[in-house]
Amino acid sequence: MGEETTPGPDKASFGLRLRAVKERFRANARRIAAIVRGRRERALRTHDPLPAGQRPQDVLAILMLTVGIALVIADIPTYPWLQTLPHATRAPFVVLTDLGKAHWILWSTGLFCLACLAFADIDRLTWRVRMGLSMAWTYAAFVFFSVASTGILAILFKWTLGRARPKLYETVGPVEFDLFAFHGSYTSFPSGHSTTVAALATALALIFPSWRWLIIVAAFWIAFSRIMVGAHYPSDVIAGTLLGATVTLFCARWMARRRLGFRLSANGSVEPVMSRRSAAACARAIWHAALGRRGARRAPSSGAGHHRESE
Repeated sequence: MGEETTPGPDKASFGLRLRAVKERFRANARRIAAIVRGRRERALRTHDPLPAGQRPQDVLAILMLTVGIALVIADIPTYPWLQTLPHATRAPFVVLTDLGKAHWILWSTGLFCLACLAFADIDRLTWRVRMGLSMAWTYAAFVFFSVASTGILAILFKWTLGRARPKLYETVGPVEFDLFAFHGSYTSFPSGHSTTVAALATALALIFPSWRWLIIVAAFWIAFSRIMVGAHYPSDVIAGTLLGATVTLFCARWMARRRLGFRLSANGSVEPVMSRRSAAACARAIWHAALGRRGARRAPSSGAGHHRESE
């Protein structure tokens, strides 16, 4: 009693480590901001008019056409048809539809990005590990932003347009809109799950172009599951898919003009900056470093050896 307590060595060392993490986080964030600012002039020099079919007016036309046709032809008979299906037919879609939730995508990519900013000492990593980690961070941030931004837009449209969900089919019919209803039963258009799935699938298809068709088919069935479980009409799913894919593609083109993770090919399409061979080499370097087979930190060197490592 009366004796002053001083922080122990463990508490002091924890404070130092926490301070180091904060400083590294700020340094990495400043580095990323500087890279983006430095690419602004490059983007201004890149005159890249959007090809036909990807311009905003074209997307709006496609949206009006497909959603309008689905609204008239598909929405009306869908709900009665679903009621005739046996439960066993619809049961697999109940499990599949949960993959369209955004939380697991945002948590995984968001935590990965924060962990890299807080703990990755980029300047001390080997060239392959540094390049692979930088690309992984760029693509994770791209997925996070695409899913988050499209999700916010979908929510705004949902609560503004106020379309009745299929469960109210027998009460108000399939084409009931109550603007600013602010009720969960009037948030059918567009489908939030379909928006998320389309944003994720478009991002992954751009990052892994050789897997594009498998990704598209998988995304189709996840989006289609929203119809099968009776949560949305076909037009809701189409609108959500177009919203997620379009915003993600525009985001990728913005990055490609600045050569951030993507680049514009000769025909104007978006493709990854790294080739498959380079990506595989970086992935192997990170994998070997994670298993302890090879060091991830760059050894101090000078002269020719340092020059080679920096290439």
